[in-house]
Amino acid sequence: MAGWIDFSAGSVGYVVAQQLCTWRYQGVDGMRSPGASAMALQGVVKTTLVVGFSLAGTLTYLWLFKSNAGNSLFRSFLIPYLGFLGLFSLATQNLLGSWVRNMQIEGNQWYFLGNYEVFQRLQYHLKWARLPALLDYLNYEQIGESRKISIVVEDFSVEKASVLASLLKLQQGGAIVVSRLDWCEAVLQRFPSEYLSDADLLRGEFSFPSDTFQSRLKRLGDVLLSAFLLLIASPLLVISAFIIKLSDGGPILYSQIRTGVDGIPYTIYKLRSMRVDAERDGAQWVKRADGRITRIGSVLRRIRLDELPQLWCVFTGSMSLIGPRPERPEFDKQLELEIAHYGLRHRMRPGLSGWAQVNYPYGASVEDAANKLSYDLYYLRNFSFWLDLLILFKTIRLVFNADGALPYSSNQSV
Repeated sequence: MAGWIDFSAGSVGYVVAQQLCTWRYQGVDGMRSPGASAMALQGVVKTTLVVGFSLAGTLTYLWLFKSNAGNSLFRSFLIPYLGFLGLFSLATQNLLGSWVRNMQIEGNQWYFLGNYEVFQRLQYHLKWARLPALLDYLNYEQIGESRKISIVVEDFSVEKASVLASLLKLQQGGAIVVSRLDWCEAVLQRFPSEYLSDADLLRGEFSFPSDTFQSRLKRLGDVLLSAFLLLIASPLLVISAFIIKLSDGGPILYSQIRTGVDGIPYTIYKLRSMRVDAERDGAQWVKRADGRITRIGSVLRRIRLDELPQLWCVFTGSMSLIGPRPERPEFDKQLELEIAHYGLRHRMRPGLSGWAQVNYPYGASVEDAANKLSYDLYYLRNFSFWLDLLILFKTIRLVFNADGALPYSSNQSV
């Protein structure tokens, strides 16, 4: 009896530890904050695992120490105990989750010094920040009253000498003082293109290395991994091709022109997931619940199998495994007119997946394209083999979760 009670206490401790570990890392390595329904489903799954673990341990204990007292305890106490454990697990997830989120946000408090309209725009960008943070407005009169705080300065070059002296004094006293661009990199982990100046571009901080060890290693990884994936995925490609052909008798593959590195167009190939006449009226965005998508096409899109033929483009060098997703020239022309520095994304090979794809939901608007560009610019400035590896692992998780396969807004590029 004492041993079973010890095990019960251990189960309760496991619940607390499990929730602390789970919430400690949630949101930092995830693609985006889950919605209410997704969080509820996660809570149910975790609670089921905790209750199942406790039930297995209890049954094992009773089997090892068979006794009449154990059988009686099983009948009278096990079900109420498991019910209590399930409720305790759900309550723990909610309470500890709220506590950890509040602690993360309170520990990342920033104050903005500059134009109020720019401050409001940064508030909007915080919506897609990968790290929880708060941003408040700091009046110039409050600088002298500030102590050890974190300050974001819109533009050091336009500030008066007295303001710069006050900021320097604060920094020497332990305050953190950073530029707007550095703050975007540290907190947002992306660079909104509207904040980039010609001076930033002239410094060469947004140029993709073309002949370095990192770039050669990236190309070697593209060749080896794309060949390996094509080999192991070939049975799936054959089965999918057979089903596509059987469904409507149309072609198995379809090709499309996309914009590649340096703006040079190239041809990509996908498994056909739409009707043969899907674009009889010209290039269109894909809509949510789009009637042009076939039944088999819907499945292929959800698990990303329709993208597999693009591995050949990676193998031949038109694409990379990791990079900004290629867009159609028709849409690129429009976006270049409406989004500042949009052409910077063409400085690197387009990819099957990228920093934008694992951090931002699908969308189909100029605003969505601008947000995705900001992630592409972060990748452009911080490119490394290790960042590619991180994106690759996040992509694998998205594929297995069938996440992000549908447009976030009403439309999306085909």
